[in-house]
Amino acid sequence: MKAFVTGATGFLGSHVACVLANEGADLRLLVRSTSNLKNLESLKAGAGGVETATGDLRDPASLEKAMAGCDTVFHVAADYRLWVRDPDEMYRSNVEGTRAILEAARKHGVRRVVHTSSVATMGFTGNGHPADEDSPVSLADMIGHYKRSKFMAEQLALRAGHSGLHVVTVNPTTPIGEQDIKPTPTGRIVVDFLKRKFPAYVETGLNLVDVRECARGHVAALEKGRTGERYILGGENLTLKQILDKLAAITGLPSPKVKLPYVFAYAAGAVDEIVIGRLLRGEPRATVDTVRMGAKKMWACSDKAERELGWKLVPADGALRRAVEWFRANRYA
Repeated sequence: MKAFVTGATGFLGSHVACVLANEGADLRLLVRSTSNLKNLESLKAGAGGVETATGDLRDPASLEKAMAGCDTVFHVAADYRLWVRDPDEMYRSNVEGTRAILEAARKHGVRRVVHTSSVATMGFTGNGHPADEDSPVSLADMIGHYKRSKFMAEQLALRAGHSGLHVVTVNPTTPIGEQDIKPTPTGRIVVDFLKRKFPAYVETGLNLVDVRECARGHVAALEKGRTGERYILGGENLTLKQILDKLAAITGLPSPKVKLPYVFAYAAGAVDEIVIGRLLRGEPRATVDTVRMGAKKMWACSDKAERELGWKLVPADGALRRAVEWFRANRYA
């Protein structure tokens, strides 16, 4: 198997590349000219059959050239930010980039594509009931440009899977673990906790999945997933307070005891967005959209992946501990 992998310099994509290399696949990894290659160092040192190809999701010609000769595709790359000054940039990467990947795969006669979507595209309710692949949802339910762009990209992948291209979609929940180089918004929770920047918490919830298991789930989807279907790859459903308490047990640092009312969180997000995002041109820690997202617990059910992919739920404690150790070792906190 010769696998073309996008996003391998990032968090989840680097783990997908590692699993594939360990299983003996030849890899061609898409990198941008400006990519930080740190996450590829151990992969290149420990595995054969790994090459890079320079390209960009916003440059279809570069994708078509880079994919030539590959028989499988793992499209993991995405612009994963909850704040973006120029929304068009996110849509060019997440939507048009996915369209270009699928078109290149069709032209090259690729055997199978695994498209990484997100649990963010699922239909969540306000009652905390876990969402699954059949929960009613539409584009109008998507809050913020990240969710909207991922939903639109997923629709492209699902339509391609129903029109002759062998595409399987996976929907990771909230990956956690080592090599979160950016870090992602979830990794930032860990970093902020380590820096003691969590004086209070809001009533919300996430499903945390071990990034290593999530990467293995991608390969299981390649081997066992049904074309045109999507699969939630999830782990533990936890409130934010439970996550912070776990981090406290791991680190010995105090967990916040003050719960911030939703109205105050909303106001804080608005201030951060205006002052830090627009006036100071930085990246706000919270925005109105992130607070609106937090109003619904993003809990999910992975029963379909368990039945069809052999997926197994793993507690988040080990991944949280590895994340803490990695962030500390790499001087994020």
